[in-house]
Amino acid sequence: MTRILLLLALLLSVASCTSVDVDRYADQQPAFNLEHFFSQPVKAWGMFQKRNGEVAKRFEVNIVSRREGNNLILDERFVYSDGSRQRRVWTLTPEGQGRWSGRADDVVGVAKGQVAGNTLHWRYRLNLPVGDSTYEMSMDDWMYLMDEDTLINRTRMSKFGVEVGQVTLFFRRQGVGTSQ
Repeated sequence: MTRILLLLALLLSVASCTSVDVDRYADQQPAFNLEHFFSQPVKAWGMFQKRNGEVAKRFEVNIVSRREGNNLILDERFVYSDGSRQRRVWTLTPEGQGRWSGRADDVVGVAKGQVAGNTLHWRYRLNLPVGDSTYEMSMDDWMYLMDEDTLINRTRMSKFGVEVGQVTLFFRRQGVGTSQ
């Protein structure tokens, strides 16, 4: 039992030491303006990979946004490779100094994010349905603005500090001046 606890403590300490501070990207361009990027419809393509690298699911997302007072509302519509569909509506609130908070029905508590340079880093817990069960996953979400219309997202999913998989997404703004 002592060995198991020692191993778990070691895994947790290694996982916590690998975190990069978002401020590292403060000078990176183009500067990511969350409200501007989502000011027109966005299409995204993504995949979930198990920790061994196997692609378990692919998906497309259509995102439209609107303003409600100070809040930015992102309405995401997912279509998965198995034909299933999902909708997530985020309410994002600016907290000042590049910080954001976010809420959605399947997010546990409040997501916390910070923008620096071309990068947005989110951390939150997500209730993830798998078959007939739902698992609470910790999400470590990094978004990188590549150009005015292209955003790349990498998310590390973990449970009890142990990575269970990753999500990779490519976002493209749709509309005037972009290829659709």
